[in-house]
Amino acid sequence: MNITGRDKISIATIILSLATISITLLYRHGIFGVEVDFNKPVKELETRVPEYLYGIRIDSLNVTSETVQSGQTFSKILDSYGCSARTIDQVVRKCSGVFDLRQLREGNQYTVMTTMDSLSKLQYIIYESTMRDYIVFCFKDTITIHAQQKQIETRRRMASATIESSLWNAAVSAGMNGTVAMNLADVYQWSIDFYAIQPGDSFKVIYDELFIDNKSVGVGTIWGAIFNHNGKNYYAIRHEYTEKGIRQQGYWDENGRSLKSAFLKAPLKYSRISSKFSNSRLHPVLRIRRPHHGVDYAAPKGTHVHAISNGVVTHKYYERGGGNVLKIKHTRGYVSGYLHLSGYAKGIKVGSQVKQGDLIGYVGSTGISTGPHLDFRIWHHGRPIDPLKMTDIKGEDIGKAQRAGFEVVKTKIMKELEGAEYHTPSAEAPKGSMPDLFKAVMKKQ
Repeated sequence: MNITGRDKISIATIILSLATISITLLYRHGIFGVEVDFNKPVKELETRVPEYLYGIRIDSLNVTSETVQSGQTFSKILDSYGCSARTIDQVVRKCSGVFDLRQLREGNQYTVMTTMDSLSKLQYIIYESTMRDYIVFCFKDTITIHAQQKQIETRRRMASATIESSLWNAAVSAGMNGTVAMNLADVYQWSIDFYAIQPGDSFKVIYDELFIDNKSVGVGTIWGAIFNHNGKNYYAIRHEYTEKGIRQQGYWDENGRSLKSAFLKAPLKYSRISSKFSNSRLHPVLRIRRPHHGVDYAAPKGTHVHAISNGVVTHKYYERGGGNVLKIKHTRGYVSGYLHLSGYAKGIKVGSQVKQGDLIGYVGSTGISTGPHLDFRIWHHGRPIDPLKMTDIKGEDIGKAQRAGFEVVKTKIMKELEGAEYHTPSAEAPKGSMPDLFKAVMKKQ
């Protein structure tokens, strides 16, 4: 039987159709290990989300992180990645004014980015000089070097603690950064004598905690607080406003009264009272009773002593009993005295103008003294008064023009302190996007 060319084509078509049907059936029933649902719509191809590190797209690069070893230089690092002497020389010259390569520190991290091909060509080295600061060395078409900073994320916190021994220990035991205690002492320095706080005193505080790469790096602004001392509540509300084109900020109580006083509660921080104001105290060295018209603060030698208010230095001298003495004249007839100093701050002399909080001297044990301490005294119109009982001279209260704005802030802070939640927008960049910080830099590369 003769088969024509037309018949051959028909037979081939039938065989091809049967093969197609057979393969389809095999896939449907998973004969090849793959079960296919032909009724299921075909998914669109998913777009891969770009990955960034230090503002550099890294999904097409090999990325490794290392730490600087003892005795390692940046030239040695470059040499280990095949950089020529000419390239190393270019890097050294282009670093001028950007980063001192001699400041490379053992233990600091650096990240290396190379191409994914067999050549593994060096593209970037990023050196972290501090937790926030880093240097980007680009080795692409042209060598470029840029100093950058990581983004700081601010997280609003509210925490509370009860004091058992000290403000610092209470804050740390409650899981707070110890800086919160220091900042609280600054906020309340005119209202609360922290040398007189006692077990049972408590506080609640709203503050910003700062993070870099999800690691806590410090404490930012304190926005509000309530401190219970001796059974009395002391509120602190932070308010910011612009007056006559100048940005102002400060802390006020719930009634709009300024927490800032014309006088600090004490001229030094983190000490203890070893002797109080008395008209008949047994002198620890002379063993006789005589007036002690001051407050003794026991503190290590060299502890900083600060002016309690603005004023003018009127006396600076040495005497047998008080050792190195400094006296400052303030407004409204007040004079403050600082005795037993180990030395005076630079530039302090009779006639010097000082501001509240200025460093004026250092704790010592000069004169007749059993150990390092500050004998602090106050006179009002020549009459000695007890510094611990001195009537406060307050700063300015909230003015009429700022009252409405303050009330809005106060209401919000008071609700927070009572437990209302506060939500703050995340400072993190959306996944897959390039932070604005780096866009300008990347355009140049």
